Amino acid sequence: MNATTTDNPQVIFIEDDELVRRASVQSLQLAGFTVAGYGSVETAIGGVAGLLDDDAFTGVIVSDIRLPGASGLELLAQCREHVPDVPVILVTGHGDISMAVQAMRDGAYDFVEKPFAAERLVDTVRRALERRRLMLENVALRKELAARDALVPRIIGRSGAIGEVRRLIANVAPTDASVLIIGDTGTGKELVARSLHELSPRGARPFVAVNCGALPESMFESEMFGYEPGAFTGAAKRRIGKLEYASGGTVFLDEIESMPPALQVKLLRVLQEGALERLGSNHPVQVDVRVVAAAKGDMQALVASGVFRRDLLYRLNVVTIELPALIERREDIVPLLEHFVLDAAVRYERPAPILTPRQRADFMARDWPGNVRELRNVADRLVLGIERASDGLVGETAPTRSLKERVEQFERAAIAEALEQHGGSVSAAADELQIGKATLYEKIKRYGLAERGEAGKDGA
Repeated sequence: MNATTTDNPQVIFIEDDELVRRASVQSLQLAGFTVAGYGSVETAIGGVAGLLDDDAFTGVIVSDIRLPGASGLELLAQCREHVPDVPVILVTGHGDISMAVQAMRDGAYDFVEKPFAAERLVDTVRRALERRRLMLENVALRKELAARDALVPRIIGRSGAIGEVRRLIANVAPTDASVLIIGDTGTGKELVARSLHELSPRGARPFVAVNCGALPESMFESEMFGYEPGAFTGAAKRRIGKLEYASGGTVFLDEIESMPPALQVKLLRVLQEGALERLGSNHPVQVDVRVVAAAKGDMQALVASGVFRRDLLYRLNVVTIELPALIERREDIVPLLEHFVLDAAVRYERPAPILTPRQRADFMARDWPGNVRELRNVADRLVLGIERASDGLVGETAPTRSLKERVEQFERAAIAEALEQHGGSVSAAADELQIGKATLYEKIKRYGLAERGEAGKDGA
C-alpha cells in the first residue's frame, strides 16, 4: 500500500518497509514537501503519471536499493536512459556503501545510509530539488527564448522609430534592392542586415559579412574577388573570394565609409556588371549577390569632400534604413535589456534576475554611448551578478543574495506576471506556466501573492 499518494509530487519515496516508508514520508511532509510513497519501483512507475517522462515529472526520486522486483539500481538505470535530469537519491544499508558510491559514479545524485536522521534525508532532498528547479528553469528559459525568436521580430522595441525600421525591413526584404544602413556603433546594423537576408528569398543561401574598415587595402582584392594559383607569391591554390562565395545570397559590407577610393572603383565595377575576375585570371565569373552596406556618419558629407564616390553611394542606397541611437528610443531600453538578460541566463545557465522599478528608471536615464551593444554587456553582468552601484547602476543583483533567493525572486515575478495577465485566474496562469494548479496554489501561498490580491479567480 502507498503511504501517501498525490497527482503532482515533488518527491517520490520508494521503500518496501512500510514503517520506514511512513516515517520518512511524514518527515518530508513536515518539511513542506509534497510526497508520494510507494513500496516498489513497479507501483511507483504505475502510480505517478509521467515518472519516466521528463516533461511531466518535475521532482526527485528517493529509492531504497534493495526492493522486491526491480531494485533501486535498476530504477536509476531507467532514469538515466529516459529522464537523465531527474535527481535520484539512493537509500542503502551499511553493507551496500560501495554499491552506492558506484551508483553515484553512474549518475545518482546522492545516497543516504540507514539508519538515517530525518534531518539528513530532508537536507539531501532539499538540495536535490533546488538543483532540479534550476535545471527546469534553464529549460524553460531556453524554450521561452526559442519562442521569442520564432514569434517576435528580431528587431526588439516599441518605439515609433524602431517600428518604422521593422516596417522597412518587412517591405524591402523580399526584394533584391540594395540597402544602406546608417547608424552609430552598436545600434544593431548587422542584425538589420541579417534580418533582411533571412526574410528574403535568399535566406537559405550564404550571408557573408565583410568589415571594410578591418580589411587591409593590400588584401582587399584577394579577399573579395579570390585568386588563381600563382597569382602572387604564396598563392598555391585557387581561392574563392567572398563575393563569389556569397553568390545567390547576401553580402554585408560594414563600415563602407572606410573603404579607400581605389577599392571603391573596383567594387563599383563588380556591382554594375554582376561579374568579377579572380586575381591571375582573365575569365569573368558571374555573381548574383544582394548588397547590404552599413555606415556611420553623414555619407553625403563624405561624398562632398571627395572621400566617397557618389556613383557607388547611389548604387548602394536604393533604400536607406536609419537606426536611431538608444537614447533616442528610451522606451525600448527596458524591453531590450529584459530580452538580453533572458538570453544571457540561457547562455550562462544562471537564474534571470528581475529588474526592480528603481533599476528600470536608472537604466532608462543613462546615455548609453555604446548603444544596444553596451546594453547587452550590462545584461551579461547582471546575470553573472557582477553589476555594481559603482558602475552607475543600482546594485539590486549584487551577489549578497543566494542563488536560491534569486531563483525564488524570478519564480515569484513570473507567477505574479502570469496572474496579472490572466486577471487572477489560477487555471489560466497554471496553463501558461505549464505547472499543476495545486503546485501553483502552493507557490501563490508561499510568495504571499493571494494576500496582495494577485490571485483569486479560478476561471478557465
